[in-house]
Amino acid sequence: MIYNNLRKIRERIGILQQEIANNLGVTKSAYCRYENEMDIIPLKHLIKVTKILNVSIDYVFDFTNNLQYKNISSEVDLVNSGKRLKDFRKEMGLTQKQLSEELNVARSIFYLYESGKYLISTHLLYDICKRYKISADYLLGRIDKPKYLE
Repeated sequence: MIYNNLRKIRERIGILQQEIANNLGVTKSAYCRYENEMDIIPLKHLIKVTKILNVSIDYVFDFTNNLQYKNISSEVDLVNSGKRLKDFRKEMGLTQKQLSEELNVARSIFYLYESGKYLISTHLLYDICKRYKISADYLLGRIDKPKYLE
């Protein structure tokens, strides 16, 4: 579902699971569970994996056929990411309460994401992007365009 492209990309470029696991500081079996969708990969790890594989998060999420965007940042700024999440929510005409109820997440958690105190969870990022056809890389502040996906 979420990471169906991770294995394909990794195998195509010839990187071993152990190499990625070492870069993430996790065991090979932990990384294997991410690829097999037995565990949700934390977003901080997914960001590192996309750097290693030289692909966008949108591509890993299967939102686009483009492997990578031009001028993509390898870093995520929590404050900028939170601001983009908040701006997006307001653009949709939703309150924190409405969006948090729609996504089945506590409003207080959503507030922490929007205020830049915490990095949004992988699963919630995926849900928002899939539902509203907005780029994960955009929301994380890694790219400026495209904002919305086709």
